[in-house]
Amino acid sequence: MAGRGGPRGRGRGAPALRGRGGGPSIGSVPSSGPGIPNQGDHIATVGVKRSAFGSSGRAIEVFTNHYEVSIPQGMIYHYDAISPSEHTLPARLNMELIVKLQERDHPEIFTPRGVYDGRKNMFSVKRFPFENDTRTFDVTLSDPNVQDSPGRAAVGRGPKIYKIKLTKVAEINPEVLSRFLEGSQSHDNTVLTAITALNVVVRMEPTKNYPFNVRSFFTPREQKDIGGGLVLWRGYFQSVRPAIGKMLINIDISTGTMYKEGPLLNICLEFFNRGNDPNILAPARGLPERERLRLQRFISGVRVMTNAANQGQQGRTRTPRVVKKLSSAGANSLSFTMREGGTMTVAQYFARTYNRPLQHPAILCVEVGNGALIPIELCTVVPGQIMRKQVPPEKTKDVLEFATKKPADRLASIRNGLGVSLPRFATILIRQFGLHVKDTGGPLSVNARVLNPPTLKYGQNSKQPTIVPRDGAWNMIDKKFFQPATIKAWVVVVYERQNRFRDENAKDMIAGLLEACAAVGIVVQDKQPLVFWENAQGTIADHLRKAGLACNQKKGVFPNLIVAVLPEQATDIYTAIKHFGDVSTGVATQCLKSQKCTRAKQQYYANVCLKINVKLGGINTIPDARSVSILTDPHNPTIVMGADVIHPAAHSEGRPSFTSLVANVDSDTAKYIADCRVQTSRQEMIDDLEDMATHMIDMYINYRRNVEKKPNPQPKRIIFYRDGVSEGQFRQVLEHELPQIKKACAKMKVDPKITVIVVGKRHHVRFFPKRPDEADRSGNCRAGTVIDRDIVHPLEMDFYLQSHGGLLGTSRPAHYNVLYDDNRLTADGIQQLSFALCHVYARSTRSVSIPAPVYYADIVCSRAKNHYDPGANLDLTETGTADDAHASEQLEVFKNNFKPLHRNMQFLMYFS
Repeated sequence: MAGRGGPRGRGRGAPALRGRGGGPSIGSVPSSGPGIPNQGDHIATVGVKRSAFGSSGRAIEVFTNHYEVSIPQGMIYHYDAISPSEHTLPARLNMELIVKLQERDHPEIFTPRGVYDGRKNMFSVKRFPFENDTRTFDVTLSDPNVQDSPGRAAVGRGPKIYKIKLTKVAEINPEVLSRFLEGSQSHDNTVLTAITALNVVVRMEPTKNYPFNVRSFFTPREQKDIGGGLVLWRGYFQSVRPAIGKMLINIDISTGTMYKEGPLLNICLEFFNRGNDPNILAPARGLPERERLRLQRFISGVRVMTNAANQGQQGRTRTPRVVKKLSSAGANSLSFTMREGGTMTVAQYFARTYNRPLQHPAILCVEVGNGALIPIELCTVVPGQIMRKQVPPEKTKDVLEFATKKPADRLASIRNGLGVSLPRFATILIRQFGLHVKDTGGPLSVNARVLNPPTLKYGQNSKQPTIVPRDGAWNMIDKKFFQPATIKAWVVVVYERQNRFRDENAKDMIAGLLEACAAVGIVVQDKQPLVFWENAQGTIADHLRKAGLACNQKKGVFPNLIVAVLPEQATDIYTAIKHFGDVSTGVATQCLKSQKCTRAKQQYYANVCLKINVKLGGINTIPDARSVSILTDPHNPTIVMGADVIHPAAHSEGRPSFTSLVANVDSDTAKYIADCRVQTSRQEMIDDLEDMATHMIDMYINYRRNVEKKPNPQPKRIIFYRDGVSEGQFRQVLEHELPQIKKACAKMKVDPKITVIVVGKRHHVRFFPKRPDEADRSGNCRAGTVIDRDIVHPLEMDFYLQSHGGLLGTSRPAHYNVLYDDNRLTADGIQQLSFALCHVYARSTRSVSIPAPVYYADIVCSRAKNHYDPGANLDLTETGTADDAHASEQLEVFKNNFKPLHRNMQFLMYFS
């Protein structure tokens, strides 16, 4: 599965995705606090209106990657740009056509020039002189004055003609934008269109001159060859966004994965990384069909130039051709019927037509857009092409290394990026729209605060029972778990070869684990677990079942923990082990890597114990009640829920999306349970939320009643954190998911007050310390840095919180949007609550970047593949994708084969 396929929780830099209407205001609206724009009841919002700013914590100032921009004063005219007789064309081609129309064909009409987004929207400061405000133009890419200009069709035909229809659809008065920024105008379609127009203005020139995706463009001035036919290019993200009282432009660096330019043959050989012998691409010489399909998926969509004569322009096509697929046989085995009769192989055709025998006639051909077959050796990849597929897993490390920059270096690149993204030749274009970037003072300085971390409580037997984290980290020296678990019996199953992980290695590993368990308070009743070495080629479930039976025979009890030692690259074994434990038997499993176990330090086993304890029902640490009164108020029992959806990779048809819901069952919001479901591919809203929420409420009530013996087991509050929805889907969350939570409450006969908060990390907002003493050791802002002024939404309650300490590169804060709030929580309350929840993530002694229940929901989704029987041969990888014709049929197969969690695991943090 891809991590995240659909649109995620973007910041306010994605106005074009936000479909705000004029619906009723949602949430409580106390009177405005100091510095808050005067918002009348007539101002409609999707989320909760901001009523006050937060004030807790230590006030500081930080730099952010924003610059202020002025608002246009004159009218802006909005045109629909469509090509009525064509299918949807690539944005790159659309852009080229509009440029030709304005600059070459009709400069007398398009002066000053309009700006275009590559799709449907065109904006101009001038109303074009069209009859009835609409006109259709014929545009060709070829220059009629140049015989061999790009875009001319084959000999004997004229150039291809594209029809472009421009129709005025709206007039935008920038005054509505001014009112919106002041808080006296709803975020309606007029505001939305005005912000979209400004974004198109700043992106027009870069996207005209460089490869681009939705909001970034890429230049070759900084690049890195990572092998496999791929090169990384440095890119620049830019987005115009509203803030309180002003418009800002958000500038950031990004990374583009590009196809390497040059001979297609070389790229194909690099892809397989098996030397320079072209015959590895010959089906007749042993190229497996699976490998051919893998290569086909990699190069499909690539634009190539073909050069049959290998010199000059004589044999070169005038426009690049798009690779559709690979042939199933080599050029010397592919035959076709000629018009004059008779058959000929592709190799023979090119040898006769161009008087040049192929050097490698046995290797594959590419099929291009018009169905023609061209030998790979005659194709050259056009430079500057973005690889829009999932990055191969083995290249992820290279991408991260290239993308990672320390905060000071990133800020310097962003300063430089402003000169690239808004170059001097674009100045006239930007100024004609009245858009001026105020960059003389450098990046924007904004007000921030550093929140105090929560106090964490450990077990009563600890020498130091409480601790206050520093810079998002703490250690467990001299501390016992708040609620240690018990290992009644356990077995060790080793899947590494015995000559690499010997008997003494197993003994050292067991001793290390026992020592770590004793240090944190885990009770181990069985000090001598049985150890088995197994062959990874066998049936994993049989191995584990056999180990469990042996334990029962010898010790009279089945194990409640299975520890498995795995070799490198053992994903299939891991999945099978988790399926056996989480789905089939309900026995806790813990996988370890053999390399890490060999001569492991005690810190490694201490970290393993963090996972084992919660998998067996223990609790590692809880926040002190005085630190987070919202969570621990005995009169208002609170359920905190985290929900997420994960989508298949792009181009993976017939693969499902997975949903998850995680919630606490205890009064200290430290013990969580999870539910996971499967649903229609790439659907973001959760279909089964009512059922999942009902289950969570039921489990919460039972735990408080039967385990904690509370007199008031029913929840009075629900805090629902939703991960990863884009701003355009906020209203859907309120219309589709919130009612399901309310129905679950009604079904359980409870009536809690509900707060809905969206957490997003798919944005480009970054913060940088202004002074060295305000940075942590990594050079980042300190954990707990919160910003709810200056760069936030003009009307709605949102804030940025950097809750974790930095490790590598520049930390990304989480963006919180409060969509609904029956609980009438204050800004300080929600911010402190969210920060505290980032400290109860059981798997580490560091605070994390998003609240623990949301983090858990993300993990549960990514492990959904463990719910499939390994023996069912269902391929969830991109390489196993179905074709379009069988996609829906395949999706049903995945839905029907999805196994629910074992009943025993429904009470435990199996996902830790």
